[in-house]
Amino acid sequence: MNFELSEEHRILQKMVRDFAEKEIAPIANKIEEEQEIPDDLIKKMAELGLNTITIPEEYGGPGMDTVSFALAVMEVARVSSSVAVGMSVTNMVAEGIYRFGNEEQRRKYLPKLASGEYLAGAFALTEPHAGSDAGSIKTTALRDGDSYVINGSKIFITNGKKAGIFMVAVVTDKEKGKKGISVILVEKGTPGLIIGKKERKMGQRGSDTVELVFDNCRVPVTNLLGNEGDGFKIMLADLDGGRIGIGALACGVMRACIDEMIKYSKERVQFGQPIANFQAIQWMIADSVTELEAAELLVLRAAWLKDRFLKGENIRFTKEASIAKLFATEAANRVAYRAVQVHGGYGYIEEFPVERFYRDIRVTTIYEGTSEIQRLVIARNILGE
Repeated sequence: MNFELSEEHRILQKMVRDFAEKEIAPIANKIEEEQEIPDDLIKKMAELGLNTITIPEEYGGPGMDTVSFALAVMEVARVSSSVAVGMSVTNMVAEGIYRFGNEEQRRKYLPKLASGEYLAGAFALTEPHAGSDAGSIKTTALRDGDSYVINGSKIFITNGKKAGIFMVAVVTDKEKGKKGISVILVEKGTPGLIIGKKERKMGQRGSDTVELVFDNCRVPVTNLLGNEGDGFKIMLADLDGGRIGIGALACGVMRACIDEMIKYSKERVQFGQPIANFQAIQWMIADSVTELEAAELLVLRAAWLKDRFLKGENIRFTKEASIAKLFATEAANRVAYRAVQVHGGYGYIEEFPVERFYRDIRVTTIYEGTSEIQRLVIARNILGE
């Protein structure tokens, strides 16, 4: 058992940290205020391979492992969770195409995501009446000759305005329930694909979240990902990896909160001394660091297990990905709460970073599967259902 990062992982971690501090941190507040991630920033990230970390070099990616992906998301989230979630979802879409797509689809779409020609990828599953109950989606794709005609709508779609390619869950056979769900790749600009307005959110405002409407949206049959009926399985498999990304994002925000708690507590003087000298403050910092280190280990373990699975080992990581996501996101909410508490009234003011961290972290227990869904996944895996 070895808890040390490899030399390659340490180099990547430092590279992403330096990039995040130089290119993202100075504009992090501007990204939130303008509710927009600059296109040139996304293209710079693509040049470093951050948008397709686990995709092999033959398709334009750097061919790194899931541990590298998790470490990179942590470092980006430390300065901007809006940028980190967009990056995580794009990686998730790229990996979905790589794992479940055919060679033609891989060569058509992956280099565009890797190069930044496609600024992002979007994962379109959630609908107005289908959130946690993903199997109840109603968006349909009916076969018409060499095409599918898609009708329906999706909500809360991350990267919706930036995405060049959408992984869309649709019903291709209403009679088969979950086994009648498929995934179709839809390119931006396809007639009948209507991208709605950006939602105004509590946090992660720089990350665009939109509604998608499909109005007789016609796509070629060759855009089917995998086979008809594979959609529910594909989406769940992709979500396993996505949950590692959100767990890593939560770790990054926790680290940022702790940095600010330490800095502020050493500078803030009350009763004639820095508040860092007070046991109440020390305990909040100690509890936060403890939860962060536990969360990081859980996330990196899930990433390591996923890498073993992708190498062909007879191993699963679904439970571990849910454990990592559940613990890290719940812990991050507690840490952000403490960070605001340590800052007192200043923690409620936009001039202090913890105000943004507190808003940004709230959604992490909701998207990519709520905490309640994670508990169901964990329990069912334990009980063998």
